[in-house]
Amino acid sequence: MADEIRLAFAHPSERAISTEGDAPRDRISLREHIREVEIGAFQAERGHTQRVRFDVVVEVTPAGGPLDDDVDRILSYDRVTEAITTELAAERVNLLETLAERIAERILLEPQAMRAFVRIEKLDRGPGALGVEIVRTRRDFGQHLHEVAQTRPHPRMVYLSNDAIASDALTGWIDRFSAESAPLILCVGLPDLARPQAEHPMAQRRVDLLAIEQNGWLLAARDPRCKVVSTRTELDWAMKNGQICVWAPSKIVLDAIQGPERQPRDSVALAAWFAGLMEACELVVIGETTPEGSPVPARAVTLRNS
Repeated sequence: MADEIRLAFAHPSERAISTEGDAPRDRISLREHIREVEIGAFQAERGHTQRVRFDVVVEVTPAGGPLDDDVDRILSYDRVTEAITTELAAERVNLLETLAERIAERILLEPQAMRAFVRIEKLDRGPGALGVEIVRTRRDFGQHLHEVAQTRPHPRMVYLSNDAIASDALTGWIDRFSAESAPLILCVGLPDLARPQAEHPMAQRRVDLLAIEQNGWLLAARDPRCKVVSTRTELDWAMKNGQICVWAPSKIVLDAIQGPERQPRDSVALAAWFAGLMEACELVVIGETTPEGSPVPARAVTLRNS
């Protein structure tokens, strides 16, 4: 029992050794890698960074021959730190468990990686270190790991003005764009209705984002094929399964490390920012003009005369 307790609080490298089985494995490790991170489920943790420590051990397949001092034949330490950096930059998360899972998954995308031990600890939330530790193998992710490794689809973004949403041509536009090869994601702007006005700009930003989402639900009500989605996980699943999405922007915008420079009231520019984030093949703007400096190819479509 004493040995089990010791191992429970030992470095992941010791945990790896104790569970390696009959076949000893090669390992690489990252110890006490500290980053300033905005993370946490509590409102007090938003808008502030805190020190987070990462300890990672990766068990790797043997090289199967002389290394010849060739860096391309091994799993580089840089891949581990890049996995951390990539997941920290992807979006703000609430839970250390979520971050650890995503880091482990990204590491296991590397062909040499067999098993990953990931420990993450907050250093500024109490008198000690508060953290989680997970162990994942390639089998834990199964077919999902293979799917993630494939090339991410490049969706077509279609921004619909309020006049376009109300137009009799709406169904025809959706038919047309959904029939093309790229996944379809629809974006909308603020509704033509009065909305609450807040004195603080951050509060007003949230109000405006929620108003855009309400407008998205109105669009979805007009065509049952359209599903309102708010997270990257939902979007990735929808694109792989041919679902037409209406983007609800609040979570992705508020959690973005490098969010849009424009305010939600400039909704076409917001759609362009999102198109760049999703590496869209094209942004089609129906009923408005295309934004300046769009990160993806953009074109405008005029409304039909009723």
